[in-house]
Amino acid sequence: MAPYLETVKSFADVPTDGGVDTVAFLEASEGLVGLFDLLGSTAFAVVQSDLKGNIAKVRTRYESHTAISGTLEKLVEGEKTEKKRVATEGLMWLLRGLSFTCKALENAQANKSEELAAAFTKGYEATLKKFHNFVVKGIFSVAMKACPYRKDFYSKLAADPNGEPASQETVDAKLDAWLGALSSIVAHMEAFYEQGGHNKGF
Repeated sequence: MAPYLETVKSFADVPTDGGVDTVAFLEASEGLVGLFDLLGSTAFAVVQSDLKGNIAKVRTRYESHTAISGTLEKLVEGEKTEKKRVATEGLMWLLRGLSFTCKALENAQANKSEELAAAFTKGYEATLKKFHNFVVKGIFSVAMKACPYRKDFYSKLAADPNGEPASQETVDAKLDAWLGALSSIVAHMEAFYEQGGHNKGF
């Protein structure tokens, strides 16, 4: 084992030339889901469950239409004439969940004195909140309050079960590269959805 970010696929390693590679993107997304385990609160179970469910929808479509689903763009285009666009909707919500997590951690990286509860609350308000009803907003509000202390989360990110923990500089460098690539992919795919009208009709 190694520090967490070295054990999962980084978004920085997801090929994006000619489109976002579907398989690599799903692998990296699963790594992000595992990040919520480090937050150590059952309050985030609803977030994890949602992310996992949407990853499964995209993977199911990929596995049943592999030849035309090599990139996320092709996968969405390949589904657009179908009555039910399960993977298109699933990917849309997956991207929203990834955007929330990305913004929250970018806030934490940019403001070293800020606790995670504040960073995640700002991330939520800037991304997912506008899509949620009163009940779901309440669930997320509870989850934000349940965030661990900043130092505890970052020490878990740095921990190596078989050796010395990674330095804060190493963790920051890995996390910044991971978040930068994720932010770029999300922005690209959101623009793709908007331009193609793929976010309509749900």
